Amino acid sequence: MCRSKMAVDAVPPTASPSNKHKRRQTPTPTQTPTSPTSFETNNNKHNSTPTITTTSSSSSASQSSRHSLSSLRGSLPENPHLYDISELRFATNNFLSKNFSASSSSSRCWQCSLHGKDVIIFQRKSHNVSQLRNSSVRKKLSSICKSHHIAIVNLLGASISGEYVYLVYDFIIGANLYDVLHNKNNPDFTVLNSWISRMQVATDLANGLDYIHNNTGLDVKFVHNHIKSSSVIVTEPSCNAKICHFGTSELCGEPTEERENDQFDSNTQKMTIDEDKEEKTTSSPKKLTRSNSVKFNGTTGYMSPEFQMTGVGTRKSDVYAFGVVLVELLSGEEAVKYKYNKATKDYMKMSAVDVAREVVVGGGEEREGRLRKWVDRRLKDSYPVEVADKMTRLAVECLHVDPAKRPDMRRVAGKISKFYLESQSWCDKMKMPTDITVSFAPRD
Repeated sequence: MCRSKMAVDAVPPTASPSNKHKRRQTPTPTQTPTSPTSFETNNNKHNSTPTITTTSSSSSASQSSRHSLSSLRGSLPENPHLYDISELRFATNNFLSKNFSASSSSSRCWQCSLHGKDVIIFQRKSHNVSQLRNSSVRKKLSSICKSHHIAIVNLLGASISGEYVYLVYDFIIGANLYDVLHNKNNPDFTVLNSWISRMQVATDLANGLDYIHNNTGLDVKFVHNHIKSSSVIVTEPSCNAKICHFGTSELCGEPTEERENDQFDSNTQKMTIDEDKEEKTTSSPKKLTRSNSVKFNGTTGYMSPEFQMTGVGTRKSDVYAFGVVLVELLSGEEAVKYKYNKATKDYMKMSAVDVAREVVVGGGEEREGRLRKWVDRRLKDSYPVEVADKMTRLAVECLHVDPAKRPDMRRVAGKISKFYLESQSWCDKMKMPTDITVSFAPRD
C-alpha cells in the first residue's frame, strides 16, 4: 500500500532533553521590561544554557533596517517567470483579443492583465528552434531580468509554444516615438514641441542603451538589435523615454557578435565562398559572416551597412540605429520615405540619413542656414543653434559607414548629457523675467 504524502514527509520527533539540562531563563537585573532581548542559543549538547544579551539601541536599529529592507524588496520587480502558455491563453482570450496596435511592431502583441498586473505580450518567432528549451530560456531570462534601468521597459517573463517565444513586458502608459513624431492624422502637431523635450528623449535613450552595452554588471554582453523609433515609448505625462524589446535578441536566438560563432550555428559550420579561388574556406571566428541557416529581420532605414551584409547584430550596429533615431528626433522626418516623381512616374526613396550627412558638410553661415531649414519646423525655430549643430554632427558620427569609426555608447551618452545641460541653460535664459513689475499709473 502506498504511503500518503503526509506520511512520507513526516519527521520523527526528537527526544526531549532531560530535566537536568533544562534551565529556566530569567532576565538579568539590568534588563527592563521594555528593553528587547535577543537569545543566542549554543547548539553544543554539553552546554545548552542560552545566553542573554541586551540590545536596546541596536535592536531598534535592526528593526528599522529590516523594515527598510522589506520595503525595498516590495518595490523591486517580481522574479523572472517562465509562464505556462495556458496562462497567456487565458489572459488574452486564447489570443483572440484585439492586437495592441499602438506599439507599431511587426510582431503580434496583446495588452492584458496577468496575475493582477497590466502587461503587454509580444509574439516572436525563434531563430533557433533546436535550442528553444525551458532550461535554456530560463537561464537567459534570469540573466536579462537582473538588468534594471529607468529608461528600459522591464521584462517580466516569457513562455514557449512551438517555434514561438512570448515575451511579457510591463505595460507603460504612453505612445511610441514614431507615432509621436509622425502623426498621420495631424502632421503639424506633436507633444514634443519644445527643444528640451526632445533633448530629454535623446538623453534617456542614450543612457538606456549605454546601460545595455556597458553597465549591466553581468558577464553577458548584451546587444539590443531592435533600436528604432517605434521601439521607444514616450511616457505620459513626463515625456521621458523607455526602450522596449530588451532581451528579444537573446531569447529569440538572433545572431549577435557574442553568440554567432558558438550558440546559434553550432551544428553547422559556417562557410564563405572565395570568388577568386572558387573554393570554400572556413570563416575566421572573429569575422562576422552571414549564415544561410539563420534568417534575420531588420527594419529598413535602421540597418547598418555591415548588418545588411552579415545579418549579425553588434553594439556598433546598435549605435548606427541610435544615430537614425537621433536624425528623426532632430528633423521630424521618417528614416525612409517614398516620394512620387511625376516626371518618371515612379517613387523615389528618400533617406533622412543622407540628408543629415549633407547638412553637416562645410561650415559657416551656409551650414547654419541648411541646419535651420533641416531641423523640425514644429520647433518654430526656438532652439540653441550651437547645440543643434553639435547634436547633428554627433548623429552623423554614429552613422559612419565604417563601424570602427563609430563612437562607443558611453561616449555618446556623456556628450548628450552635456548637450542637455547646455540646452537647459539656454532655456533658463530664454524664459520671460519674473522679477519685473509693470504699472499703468501716471508718472509724477
